[in-house]
Amino acid sequence: MSETVRPTKKQRELLTFIQEFITEHGYSPSYREIMRGLNYTSVATVALHVNNLIKRGHLQKRDHSARSLEVVTDLGAEQPIKTNQIKESEAKWLVEKVEYYFSEAEKSNDASQLDRLFVLVGALKVLSLEGAAQSFIHHLSEL
Repeated sequence: MSETVRPTKKQRELLTFIQEFITEHGYSPSYREIMRGLNYTSVATVALHVNNLIKRGHLQKRDHSARSLEVVTDLGAEQPIKTNQIKESEAKWLVEKVEYYFSEAEKSNDASQLDRLFVLVGALKVLSLEGAAQSFIHHLSEL
């Protein structure tokens, strides 16, 4: 698999448990220890989750070897979401549009427009326009 898929919440709990167990004990936990540690009701559930994490590229396991689980991905470092880079002219246009919507909201005093403004500021953050987003967040608090 060329690209790993972000783990679900349950899978992240399992990965964290395995990583902490290895750090504490120096070897990986057995399926039964995982079952007890995460309050699962069966070892089969553990096996299912472990196999899914192996398929997704988050865990490795040596064939026919007990206690051989290894966490592949670093849980401490979240991978940033990649977005398409926007050109400077597009960023300028977008910021001008957001400024326009802010001025319209100030004129109308319509509280329902605040939701739209929060979404627009969030979009600026997603597009890596942090500076503009921060200035609008400050402006939002004044509305």
